[in-house]
Amino acid sequence: MTLRDNVLAILRYEDHRTLPIVHFGFWPETLHRWADEGHISREEAENWTDCSEADITIGRKLGFDFNWGHTFAPPARLFPSFTRKILEEDAEGNIKVLNEDGVIVMEKRGVVSIPTEVDHLFRGRREWEEQFRDRLLFSPERLRDADVPAEGRMLPLDEGGLDYLRTPETREPPLGLNAGSMIGQIRDFAGVENLSYLLVDDPELLEEMVAAVGDLSYQLVESALETGARFDYIHFWEDICFKNGPLVVPSFFEEVVAPQYRRITALAASGGIDIVSVDCDGMIDHLLPYWLQSGVNTMFPIEVGTWRASIAPWREKYGKELRGVGGMDKTVFSRDRTAVDREVERLKPLVELGGYIPCPDHRIAPDAEWDNVRYYCDRMREVFC
Repeated sequence: MTLRDNVLAILRYEDHRTLPIVHFGFWPETLHRWADEGHISREEAENWTDCSEADITIGRKLGFDFNWGHTFAPPARLFPSFTRKILEEDAEGNIKVLNEDGVIVMEKRGVVSIPTEVDHLFRGRREWEEQFRDRLLFSPERLRDADVPAEGRMLPLDEGGLDYLRTPETREPPLGLNAGSMIGQIRDFAGVENLSYLLVDDPELLEEMVAAVGDLSYQLVESALETGARFDYIHFWEDICFKNGPLVVPSFFEEVVAPQYRRITALAASGGIDIVSVDCDGMIDHLLPYWLQSGVNTMFPIEVGTWRASIAPWREKYGKELRGVGGMDKTVFSRDRTAVDREVERLKPLVELGGYIPCPDHRIAPDAEWDNVRYYCDRMREVFC
């Protein structure tokens, strides 16, 4: 069985030969530190992106098989995006920036966490109609200009990319199709506060916005499948939950957002795709049943490091309808081999449930010790392969 065959067999609860060792990329600061320590080259650190040659090289040096972010990702956000512009800079080098989502943020010198949001171009219907709506329309350029990740090479569609998409039997890792976001990107450009007010003050506008991004995602998936491309899974991104629950009222999600998922997953199923993954941080429990009812069956990243999330109670509640990728506590990478051993032991009964592939939840952080990550990959291979 190939790596691709194994991944699909696990997520379909079928017999498989081995468990793939999966990651989801790295913080840039992590790679720069590892380059300083001599584990990887400076060029690899600076050229890393998901699916790149550097991504594959670094992953192999550590012992990983592939990156779950190995997807064909035509632009599913604002297109064109807003032009990044520095608005102010203080004496300490902190800058106020208008970013690509039309959000004004403070970027503090030397701070690598998410910048503080200061303001938003989006205010309501006028800004939606004048500055945002048309940037979320489908156009053939979105598909045509997207490069295909072909195991380290980024191929234009008309220069070998389409051939790669049409021949899954020649691929080593599985390849997903990034299907965009139904409401997460609205949260990005509107902001959590504006989104919260919209739910109460102008739900009709918010419904219109969800319909617009849903139309865009549907047309992207439809156009990709019409080329004859064959994908192993489709992958959505949301990030609409935090540590205590969702940032969106569950009833609104059920009534307005879930129908957009249903029509896209039905389209994917007509193209032979039965694995549908969603990337949503935070405590997703209140939204999980609506995803499952809408054809989304694989949860990612299952944030174990923050509040001990686990696939086990979900599996007990929803059965084999639910799959998962993630749920590996990456904080052990900053500790020692004993901590890594304990984490691998903790994963054993979860893997035995089937339909589950461990993966560090989120990017591997700057406090991760190279040798601990390598040891984790070695131990996973010894235990599960």
